[in-house]
Amino acid sequence: MAASATKMQKIDTTINQKQAYIEEVWKIRKQKWNGARIFVLFTSLLAIGLSLFHIYTAGFGTLPSWQQRSVHVLWAILLIFLLFPFKKGGKFGIVDIVLILITLATSVYMIGGAEMIQSRQGDINASDTLVGSVFIILVLEATRRTNGILMALIGVFFLIYVLYGQYFPGALAHPGIRYEKMVDHMFSGTLGIFSEPIYVSSTVLLLFVVFGSFLMRSGGGQFFTDFAFGALGNKTGGPALSAVGSSALVATITGNGAANAAITGSFTIPLMKKLGYNKRFSAAVEAVASQGGQIMPPIMGASIFIMAETVGIPYIKLALYALIPAVIYFFIAGMVVYFHAKRLHLAGIPKEQLPSVKSVLLRQGYLFLPIVVILGLMIYGFSPMKAGFYAILATIILSWIKKATRMNLIGILAALEDGAKNALTVIAACATAGIIVGAVSLTGLGITFSRFVINVADGNLFLLLSLVAVASIIMGMGMPTVSAYVILAVLGAPALIELGVNQVAAHMFVFYFGVLSGLTPPVAITAYTTAGIAGSDPFKTSLYAIKIGLGGFFVPFIFAYNPVLLMQGGDMIDIILAITSACFSCILFAGGLEGYFIRSLSLLKRLIIFISAILLVIPGVLGDLIGIVLALCLISWQWRGKKLDDMEDSKQSIG
Repeated sequence: MAASATKMQKIDTTINQKQAYIEEVWKIRKQKWNGARIFVLFTSLLAIGLSLFHIYTAGFGTLPSWQQRSVHVLWAILLIFLLFPFKKGGKFGIVDIVLILITLATSVYMIGGAEMIQSRQGDINASDTLVGSVFIILVLEATRRTNGILMALIGVFFLIYVLYGQYFPGALAHPGIRYEKMVDHMFSGTLGIFSEPIYVSSTVLLLFVVFGSFLMRSGGGQFFTDFAFGALGNKTGGPALSAVGSSALVATITGNGAANAAITGSFTIPLMKKLGYNKRFSAAVEAVASQGGQIMPPIMGASIFIMAETVGIPYIKLALYALIPAVIYFFIAGMVVYFHAKRLHLAGIPKEQLPSVKSVLLRQGYLFLPIVVILGLMIYGFSPMKAGFYAILATIILSWIKKATRMNLIGILAALEDGAKNALTVIAACATAGIIVGAVSLTGLGITFSRFVINVADGNLFLLLSLVAVASIIMGMGMPTVSAYVILAVLGAPALIELGVNQVAAHMFVFYFGVLSGLTPPVAITAYTTAGIAGSDPFKTSLYAIKIGLGGFFVPFIFAYNPVLLMQGGDMIDIILAITSACFSCILFAGGLEGYFIRSLSLLKRLIIFISAILLVIPGVLGDLIGIVLALCLISWQWRGKKLDDMEDSKQSIG
C-alpha cells in the first residue's frame, strides 16, 4: 500500500508540474511581446535547430566533412555569444552584438564558399587568411566564455609556439612557421580546428548529449536512482553506497562529472547528512562517484569517441575494454564507504522506507531499453551516429508507455534545447583542442615531447607513468576532460607506448587522470559542486574526495602494468585471475584508507594492509603469494582481536 501511495504521489506531482508548466506557457503567450522575450525565443529556437540538424544528419547522412564541421562549430559559437555574455555574470551588450555579426559574416563566407576554400588548401588567398584569422579568434573567445581563460590561453600559447618556435629553449625549438601557413593548417583543412576532436563532436558527441537529455526528461534518471536505493539502501552504509550506485548509473547517460553531481547530489547528499554522515564526507562521496561516471561505459563523454578515432578501435570495443577498470573504481569507492560506516556504526535505511527493486524494474525498467538499443545496434554493426539516432526515437516512443513519463511536444522541444546548450562547453573545448592538435602536427612537438619525458624518466616506466599522471592532472585543471585527453593523447601517450605500454592502456591511462583531475584542487569542479550542495568547505571536500577516490588513482597504474584488466592479451583464465586479484586488493586498500578491516586497524596493520594490496596488483607470482600471505595473516590477527573484543563486551554486559 505504501509503495502504491508513493507511486500515485509521484504521478500526481509529475502531472501537476506539467500542468503548471503549460499554464505558465499560456500566461506568457498572453503577455506583450518585448525584446527580452524575443531574445529568449530566438536562442531557444537556435538551440533546438542545432539539435535537429545533428539528428537529421545522423539519420539521413552528413554534409561533406569540412562543411559539416564548420556548420557545427559556427552554430555553436553563435549560441555561445548569445548565451554567455562578454563579462561573466554581465548583461548582453554591444560587444556581444558585434561578435554575433562577425560570426554571421564568417558563416556566410565559410559555408557558402566551402568547396572553394578547400580547393585553395595549401595556397590560400588573402581573403581566406583574413577570415581564417577571425575564425580562430572567435573560437578562442567562445572557449574563454565557456571553459574559462586558462583553456583559451593554452590555445594562444600553442599558436605562439607555432609562429615563434625559434625562440623556445633546447629541444622544444623549431624554425617557426609562416603566419599564412599556420592559418591554412588550422582553418582550411581537417588537421587543425576541424581535426578529430571536432569530427567526433560534429557527428557523435552532440547526438549523445541530446540522447541523454531525452532520457533524463523521460524519467531515466529517477529510474536509476530508485533502482540503486532499492538495491543498496538497506545495507551498511546504505545511503552512501546508494549515492555511489546511482551516480554510476546516471553517469551512463550524462558522461559529465559536474552535471552528474548536480543531478544526483541534490538528493543523495541531504539524505546522507540526515542519516548521520557529516557534510564533508557526504559531498566527497558524491564527488568521487559523480566524477567516476565519466569512466563508466557505455556513454563516457566525448573523450572515448575521440580515443576510438585516435587508436582506430570501434567505440563499442573501447567501452567493453573500459568496463572492468570502471567497475573496480566504483568497487573501491563502495568499499571505502562500507568500512567508513562500519567504523562509525552507521546503519542502512529501513527496507520499508525504500523502493522495491522488483517494483522499480516492473514499473520503470523499460526506461533502460534505449541504452540497450545503443549497445545492441553498435554490436550489430551500426555506427554510433545511427545508434544514437534510433535510441532518441526509442526514448520518445517508450516515454509514451505511461502518462507520468509521456513526452509531449513541449517536452521534446525542451529536451532538444537542453541537449544543444549542454554541449556548447565541450564543442568550444574540442575546437581549441583542434588548435593544439594542429600545432603538434605542424611542429613535430609530439615526437619532441615524447623524447624529452623518456629522457627525464631515464627509461624507468614507473617514473614515466608518474610524470604523465601529474601532467594529466595539471592539464585537467580548469578544462574539460576532452581537452586534457587530447593534449596528453598527442604528447604523453606516445611516450608510454614507446616504453612498452599497450596502446589502449596508454590512452586509457591519460584519459583516467584527465577525469580524476575533477577531484584535485585547486580547480576541482565536481568536488566544488557537491560541496556547494552540502554546505561544506570546497577545498577540504576536495582533499577528502581524493582520500575516498585514492584507489581510483592507482587503477590506471594497475592496467598500465597489467593490460589484461583492459582485456588486452591473455585468455579468460588470466582475465578472471587479474579481476580476482584486483578486487581483493581493492578491499584491502579501502580498509587501509579507512583504518578499519573487521575491526579498527593500528598504524602497523594499516602499513601491512597497504603493502599487501600493492603486491597483489603488481604482475608476478611471487608478489601475489607474498601479498596473499600478508593478507591472510592480517585477517587472522583481526578475527582473533575481534573475538577478544566480543568476549570483553560480553563480560561487561554480564557484569
